[in-house]
Amino acid sequence: MKRRDFLRSVGVGAVSVWAAGRLRGGQNVSAGAEPAPAAAPGPAPARKAKVLYFTRSVGFEHSVVKVGPDGQSFSDKILQKIGQQHGFELLSTKDGRVFDGDLDQFDLFCFYHCNDPTTPESLDKAPPMTQEGMKKLLSAVEGGKPFVGLHSACYMGPRKPDQPLHPFLKMLGGEFISHGDQQKATLRVVSPKFPGLVGLPEKMSMMEEWYALHCFTPDLHVTLVQETEGMKGPMYQRPPFPATWARKHGKGRVFYTSLGHREDVWESNEFQSILVGGILWALGRAEADIAPNIGAVTPKAEP
Repeated sequence: MKRRDFLRSVGVGAVSVWAAGRLRGGQNVSAGAEPAPAAAPGPAPARKAKVLYFTRSVGFEHSVVKVGPDGQSFSDKILQKIGQQHGFELLSTKDGRVFDGDLDQFDLFCFYHCNDPTTPESLDKAPPMTQEGMKKLLSAVEGGKPFVGLHSACYMGPRKPDQPLHPFLKMLGGEFISHGDQQKATLRVVSPKFPGLVGLPEKMSMMEEWYALHCFTPDLHVTLVQETEGMKGPMYQRPPFPATWARKHGKGRVFYTSLGHREDVWESNEFQSILVGGILWALGRAEADIAPNIGAVTPKAEP
């Protein structure tokens, strides 16, 4: 594999995250006013933070992480614009060998992988992460490196009932169960002061591929709740449960959102606001009270 495929340093253009406008065709329209910016940029950092974006796909590759002829994916291009606006450099790769190298050079890890990245074969033909690389990643996060997980980052492959939860999922804070047909459903903001949520409506109706999740760590600070009333599919016939959260793993800040399946979701003001807020909080450039609230806002979260 050529070096440019091993680690793509994505250039950034001077485009505001708010320039994308509303979603195409009116598919994703939320109630209420236009969202406010995710967080004030604050003083310019001494240098740009370096964000490693990892998207190796085993079994299924989401269209937003599929690399095009220009060497970039759709989500690469959105993140590079956000990086220009908020002071970070995006380094994007599907090659798991990067985790055998120097992880100190990265200021934040952002994952949109699908299935256990140590699996030898993948749809995108990228080399796998080694078991030692996985240990290095988890150790880095526990030691203080920030981590952001998007959509399928909560899926590490099928797990038998007697198998323990993968350490990666313990770090993330929850595990994928399944999903049904894409449909409109409601997200409820339960931490309105968290970066990226200030100014968003309390309830947002969105068209998404909604994940059913479980095995939540008890220390989650839930920011967005998945409302389940009226949803179609057996996996959603349960009380509301967390869809986006923040937590600490050792010294590292961890942020996860189940959103991000399609291109129009990535283009939306709402998703970009949620994403920017999570990244800035994880980097320590925005602060929030992340006291555990899962028991209060989703008291029956486990199915």
